[in-house]
Amino acid sequence: MADSKDTHVMKLSLVELAAVTPGTDKTQALEEALAAARQAENLGYHRIWFAEHHDVGSAASQAPEILIALAARATEHIRVGSGAVLLNHYSPFKVAETFLQLEALTPGRIDLGLGRATAGPVVDLALRQDRRSQPADDFDLRVEEVLGHLHGDFPADHPFARLNPRAGIPTRPEVWLLGSSGSSATLAGGLGLGYAFAGFINPDMASRALLRHRASFAGGPEGTAGYRSILAVNAVVADTDAEARRLSWSMRATLARLARTGAAADVPTVDVAARELTQAEKDTPTVIADGRWPRLLAGSPTTIRDQIEQMAKATGVQEVMVQDVIAAPEARAHSRALLAQALGVTPAAVAAS
Repeated sequence: MADSKDTHVMKLSLVELAAVTPGTDKTQALEEALAAARQAENLGYHRIWFAEHHDVGSAASQAPEILIALAARATEHIRVGSGAVLLNHYSPFKVAETFLQLEALTPGRIDLGLGRATAGPVVDLALRQDRRSQPADDFDLRVEEVLGHLHGDFPADHPFARLNPRAGIPTRPEVWLLGSSGSSATLAGGLGLGYAFAGFINPDMASRALLRHRASFAGGPEGTAGYRSILAVNAVVADTDAEARRLSWSMRATLARLARTGAAADVPTVDVAARELTQAEKDTPTVIADGRWPRLLAGSPTTIRDQIEQMAKATGVQEVMVQDVIAAPEARAHSRALLAQALGVTPAAVAAS
């Protein structure tokens, strides 16, 4: 997307759910997720993050830290991280220790993406450490505690000041906050952290949240790395607009299943999705229409490049992260390759950035 006056290339990244498709199981889905990391690196993607989803039949990525370790060892250059660790369920000390260990295994390539989410009352209860009382809404404090463990900057009289999980580990993971409502944007900015917004969940809020993060960005333990932001989108790219829209039906049907029943056993094939979706659902816009951003982008390389350029201009981001839930593995791989080509991303371009 560069011209003669601007040689900057948009950074392109991937968020991986390890989608389970018909006729496969979670073992195969996890193998394909690791293959996605290798392909993304070969294509010049900047980073790959693994999601955390609990009790979901259609996604096999429940423990991102395991996939991070495996993917980091299977690749050489691409950054690898979590999208995201759901910090509301876990001990900040344990999270910090885990990602410091990942950083020690693969120095300079680990991202710690932090988020918060509920997975329904039963899953939340199963994950809860203390079931005798209702959980506190203390996400901000948990984030600060993670940073305290990573950087050793607790006040001298703090009980955790004596802890040193950093011993023998000279580098630190890069910390990001992830959000879909905009509520974490100011927190991330004030702490000098990178911020990634899930535009595929709440596209109407994307521009406001990312601009809010930029306006509030300040220094801090992570501030020396400079301002960083990511717009995450759900995108399907194919040789033609019509084929891309057709491939997008698998994700749309998955979302429809979740909306109807709260569960999805797998990501359906296009043919199954075609039978399940109404015509109105099939005709839902997959490009910006009347100023409204879609939850799911679909189109040819030229179409998707144009859409991403518009979104990047509106949000000020220099990196886009793609979720590409496509039932057919070959079509997913082709979509990733087409997108990299459309945005001018190559391994050499990433190395230069």
